[in-house]
Amino acid sequence: MEFAMPSPYERTSETSWTPSSDYGSHGVTAFGEVLDRTLHAEVARFTAGLSPSALIAAYMDWAVHLMASPGKQVQILEKGLHKSTTVSQQMAHCAFRGDDSEPCIVPLPQDKRFTGEAWQQWPYNLIYQNFLLQQQLWHSATTGVRGVTKQHEGMIEFVSRQLLDMISPSNFLLTNPELLHHSILQGGMNLVRGTQNFWEDWQRVVSGKKLVGSEAFVVGRDVAVTPGKVIYHNRLIELIQYAPTTDKVRPEPVLIVPAWIMKYYILDLSPQNSLVKYLTDQGFSVFMISWKNPDPGDRDLGMKDYRKLGIMAALDATAAVVPDQPVHAVGYCLGGTLLSIAAAAMARDGDSRIKSITLLAAQTDFTEAGELMLFINDSQLTFLEDMMWEQGFLDTKQMAGTFQLLRSNDLVWSHIIHEYMHGERKPMTDLMAWNADLTRMPYRMHSEYLRRLFLDNDLAEGRYQVDGQIVALSDIRAPIFAVGTIHDHVAPWRSAYKIHLLTDTDVTFLLTSGGHNAGIVSEPGQNGHSYQVMARTSVDRYTDPDSWQATAPHKTGSWWPEWVSWLAAQSGEPVSPPAIGAPKSGYFPLGDAPGTYVLQD
Repeated sequence: MEFAMPSPYERTSETSWTPSSDYGSHGVTAFGEVLDRTLHAEVARFTAGLSPSALIAAYMDWAVHLMASPGKQVQILEKGLHKSTTVSQQMAHCAFRGDDSEPCIVPLPQDKRFTGEAWQQWPYNLIYQNFLLQQQLWHSATTGVRGVTKQHEGMIEFVSRQLLDMISPSNFLLTNPELLHHSILQGGMNLVRGTQNFWEDWQRVVSGKKLVGSEAFVVGRDVAVTPGKVIYHNRLIELIQYAPTTDKVRPEPVLIVPAWIMKYYILDLSPQNSLVKYLTDQGFSVFMISWKNPDPGDRDLGMKDYRKLGIMAALDATAAVVPDQPVHAVGYCLGGTLLSIAAAAMARDGDSRIKSITLLAAQTDFTEAGELMLFINDSQLTFLEDMMWEQGFLDTKQMAGTFQLLRSNDLVWSHIIHEYMHGERKPMTDLMAWNADLTRMPYRMHSEYLRRLFLDNDLAEGRYQVDGQIVALSDIRAPIFAVGTIHDHVAPWRSAYKIHLLTDTDVTFLLTSGGHNAGIVSEPGQNGHSYQVMARTSVDRYTDPDSWQATAPHKTGSWWPEWVSWLAAQSGEPVSPPAIGAPKSGYFPLGDAPGTYVLQD
């Protein structure tokens, strides 16, 4: 018996390839393909969504080239012998003359595991020095092997580092002097509390409950409390219009497009660190998209739907409430990428409703998209698509696990040590509670996003289509304010900086301290914030990111006032605030902010 094998992708006008209707239908999809996909989905449950084929291919590439490189093997052996001899000499020095010797292997600047005074005492200094020696040897062995592809090299180095971090001496009671001392002082009660913490967390995970302490940050009661109304609703978004807090407002409204990988209220946390409240207090009319949390019925929503039902629908509603005024459009993370696509299409089609564009930790060129790119190839994406195909979406836990893996020392092992070994709960914050309020990603959209933008980089390379025609970011004429964060593992700032290469308009780039989330939520009045900022006009020569970082002026404090000053310079003189909604155009207040979509689990 023969089965018709439909192509899993067909050409459309929005992107070069998208899942076909046959692809998503069990009734007409070939039995063999269904069997393969189901098997892959089951395997993915045990591999956290990582493709075994992709990992095996990477290791084979590395192992074969290393075996064929005797010179590299000699270099690794020579380095190992040299470092081992140095560590042995240090061991003898410590044993007979004390602990005043300098470590022969210094941890990387971002590695804070062994910086405490207790780690410098014998024998713990020798324990962590030997561990760092192993790290250096594995780094030397997995990098610089001639002939190995760049992606495979990065993948092998990353996986090896993750495996070594699992056996770090800081993770075990007997080899961690700080933990051991703490346990002795507490008579082991810290371990008892840690066991209780672990059991409580495990019960919450199994029962689907949120993190301990998150009940203190209820959406609509403690966070996302800036007054406003939902004035528009469709199957994908709710649009919130916030109430003005000043007698006069700038005539141009601000429309914020958050990423649908997150709940929107990261930009409206508690009143003291709400970007929305800050904008309204500075005299701006603010509108915010709140995305639906997709379910299996939304599996076929694609990038086209997110652009049309999201940004374009929100622009129409905003224009009805504030007629005859262009919009200050703001996009965060993935929302910024989609905003760039929409703005390019609008510029191509002569739609001038966007006055300025602000991109917060958003990428438009994905060639340097960080360690996520290590696992973006055809093998991995096919495996991931099969997992999403069965579910209809990418599950929240699968997505959270990926981001935790990128910062395992900070988000996994330090958490285990602090919560389960020291037995101490970190106080819950609004940002931590928001981070635990996870969302899903529709199957079709996520597949298109990863393939067309991450894998093929179609937007930056001039292949991305909207309504059957290619879009180019160079068509955008609205001024751009782009924000990168110095410790961003999701959208590295050098990747966000590439907006300079892709546009011919004025670009003001700001680099702020912090990471992907904490760097954006940077309210005034908090200590430790700093940033650099410098503008480039369309006629200026290009400055590479390292040169920019070396020359851009440094400033202390929050970057929010800098951005608001830039927005004000792009705006007209203040006028009376607009009404809430536009009943004559069909936009009625439908309920109070934060709406209903943000409450979906």
